[in-house]
Amino acid sequence: MKRAIVIGGGISGLASAYYLRSKARAAGVELEVKVLEKEERPGGKIWSIKDQGYLCEWGPNGFLDSKPQTLELCADLGISRQLLRSNDNARKRYIFSNGTLHRLPENGPAFFASKLISWPGKIRLAMEPFAPGNPPGVDETLAAFGRRRLGNEALQKLISPMVSGIFAGDPETMSLKSCFPRIAELESEYGGLVKAMVLLARKKRRERAEGKVVSSVSGPGGILTSFREGIEELTASLTENLGTDVVATGQQVLEVKQGQSVPYRVRTGAGELEADLVVVAAPSFAAAGMLRSMKGQTADILDEIPYASMTIACFGYEKERLGHNLDGFGYLIPKAEGMSTLGTLWDSSIFENRAPEGHVLLRSMLGGACFPEYVELPDDEVESRVKQDLLTTMGIKEMPEFTRVYRHEKAIPQYTVGHGARLKALDENLAALPGLLLSGNSYRGISLNDCVSSAVRAADEGLAYLKGR
Repeated sequence: MKRAIVIGGGISGLASAYYLRSKARAAGVELEVKVLEKEERPGGKIWSIKDQGYLCEWGPNGFLDSKPQTLELCADLGISRQLLRSNDNARKRYIFSNGTLHRLPENGPAFFASKLISWPGKIRLAMEPFAPGNPPGVDETLAAFGRRRLGNEALQKLISPMVSGIFAGDPETMSLKSCFPRIAELESEYGGLVKAMVLLARKKRRERAEGKVVSSVSGPGGILTSFREGIEELTASLTENLGTDVVATGQQVLEVKQGQSVPYRVRTGAGELEADLVVVAAPSFAAAGMLRSMKGQTADILDEIPYASMTIACFGYEKERLGHNLDGFGYLIPKAEGMSTLGTLWDSSIFENRAPEGHVLLRSMLGGACFPEYVELPDDEVESRVKQDLLTTMGIKEMPEFTRVYRHEKAIPQYTVGHGARLKALDENLAALPGLLLSGNSYRGISLNDCVSSAVRAADEGLAYLKGR
């Protein structure tokens, strides 16, 4: 019987183990799978914390239902009926600018009626079809792309807060091709975003008549989806499905090295394990430490992938005393506004069961790549800054009855300029280490959907390798 070891018990590692085992069974391959997780609880950054009737997400709060793999995983686990789609008002999203919460426009007429962008800024945006193209082969930053195609005001009020909301990143360093490959592809193929919108709309109308669907400029959309008891229900179901004989917690991996009688040996604090296949589903910085003794430059390349820190502050209030209508998803704040928070999600408006009856839950984000020092702030300072920003943005004077602060020193991988070249170099180095695979959000997408996709890919590659031995 062959043996596979998956390092990391977050969503990427648990899903990798699940798919390895199920695909091996379907293919008639005898395979023993083991997951090694250094923490005492599986799930990684997915953690739904229930406290005093509030449900606070320590990490991500859901996934978009536009990609089939995560939904198919839920179906396989038998938890599809527990899926909870976000409320309709979650489609309403806001940007705080010049002292006002502006709803993000969803169409052309709404855009021209919005006061978020000034008329000079709107005229500059309308000139997008005439913007110069990106020189071939250049790995352009999101900021450079925004200035070139949309203008500086759109960069500051639209692109910058979006990048901080998704990646906690700095658009001056983030790679367009790595963060939003679909946008880069459309510019290259159609010569501009407006041209792409027009031509794809025509194509969509034609193919819809034929029963086909094509993507829009922004790529596949979808509805934010979770579970009534929080997104941890997904990782808990994976853990239960795999069983305690597969998922071992409190097992820190110190080193992965090549073996003699077997391809790999995994050294933990409790001893060494042999493996025919190793899937490293830990963050890239942790993977680098484990793979330091491997031949080639794999560890050095992994060290080059930076991470942004993040601090999450959950505030609970009595709804009738709040004095603000929480009809929406929440808002983001451009860096130019000079505030402490990146934005605030109205969690209890997005999903039910996030706050006790008659109460609301707000979840504010601080830090990111632009403010790495914020992760060191003490709780009382974090709470003070959040209160001040909530007063400025929403006029909230009421003191919260519930507060919790969570910190992530290395929260989100940053796909900075050169990320594509790093991935290519990683692939070249791993080609010399057959049976050693990387999985997770450090590489080709940071979302929960991307983690599941990465797990499927790792399982397929791992099984192909095992069948060829």
